[in-house]
Amino acid sequence: MNVRQSLQFAVAGVLANKMRSALTMSGIVIGVAAVIILVAAGTGAGAATTASISALGSNTLTISPESGQGPGRGGVRVGGGGVLMGGGARIAGPPGAAGGAPEADGGTDVREAELTLDDAEALVDPELAPSVASVAPVVTAQSVTATYAGASHEVATLTGTTPSYLTNTDDTVQAGASLTDTDYVARNRVALVGVTVATALVGGDGLALLGQPVQLNGVTFQVAGVLTAKGSSGPQDQDDRIIAPMTAVQDTLTGYGALSSISVKAVSAEAVPAATAEVTAILNARHGTGTGSEDFSVSSPTSLLEAVSAVTETFTLLLGAVAGISLLVGGIGVMNIMLVTVTERTREIGIRKAVGAQRSDIVGQFLLEATILSMAGGVLGVGVGVGVGSLSFGGFQLVVAPFSVLLAFLVSVAIGLFFGFYPANKAAKLRPIHALRYE
Repeated sequence: MNVRQSLQFAVAGVLANKMRSALTMSGIVIGVAAVIILVAAGTGAGAATTASISALGSNTLTISPESGQGPGRGGVRVGGGGVLMGGGARIAGPPGAAGGAPEADGGTDVREAELTLDDAEALVDPELAPSVASVAPVVTAQSVTATYAGASHEVATLTGTTPSYLTNTDDTVQAGASLTDTDYVARNRVALVGVTVATALVGGDGLALLGQPVQLNGVTFQVAGVLTAKGSSGPQDQDDRIIAPMTAVQDTLTGYGALSSISVKAVSAEAVPAATAEVTAILNARHGTGTGSEDFSVSSPTSLLEAVSAVTETFTLLLGAVAGISLLVGGIGVMNIMLVTVTERTREIGIRKAVGAQRSDIVGQFLLEATILSMAGGVLGVGVGVGVGSLSFGGFQLVVAPFSVLLAFLVSVAIGLFFGFYPANKAAKLRPIHALRYE
């Protein structure tokens, strides 16, 4: 009997009991769809995380203070007297800020970890830090409420910084003007607002807030520009923020203390490791600390992205493995039904063997039946999986991974062959005389 005849017999066997065949295929459909959808969820989560981290700037470093014990700053400590701006000029520190006379330091006292304007200035050194392109000091005001025309909004992040910060973090202004060195020097109370803040205060696209005075904890700031939207990363809204000159923020909201962080931009993404080493060496020398005892940490989107990518890959693999279990269960269902089919068709098998059917003919027929069930279920499962895997849920976009579609379908076919072989072999082993006697 040729392959065409075996295929005809197999199709006829599948169609003989349509409901049972449909229920058998449903296990494969669910398994294949589950693999595609869960892998799409993991891939979507990884893509969203990568996009949000990349939005921070692939060659940007963030230096943050860390609580710890250090040996001091080499005997003297100089107050934060200023910082280098985008144009290279040194901007004087704010009135009343610590500066001028050196302050004696015992060198062995436990001190609170802090970053100063002098630290930020020291990083702009073409000899000690040739891999550093720009530096921006950052202060963060806590619990700030923006108010305008009776509407109010609690701002997630209010950042006081210099114009270099916008370059470091790849931020742009969609309407209005950006911050300038003049704003910093003149202590102008101007602000750049995120889309979330703007829409919360005036509605619409938020652009009506441009040029208007906004109260920040009761202090008036003029809205100079509206930032370009960056979107959300999970529960974090990257547009719920305000950026203003650090001098104005210190004058009105934070006071003149240590910096919250320092933003550093490397000359290129490839120079991030070198910039990290240079920044660490400079700050260790200034703080009198060493490897393993730093009172600061240096992080970058690149290193964070590598760590997150490893986690999301593991997470996606785990989701795929869990979904694969359901596909395995579907295969067991196929084998179970095929065993029932062999039992029900014992007399048919005996008659076929009595009229000359070979062992290979019987094996081929039942193996083809199992494979048809699995392939049909695999095709339907791919359709369901791709359809659901392309949807967006609450702003979270699933991303179908092509490899998962191909892998799930091939596994469904392999399951048909694997779990169909035993019932097919059992049918082929039946002796004609015993099969004909079977009732």
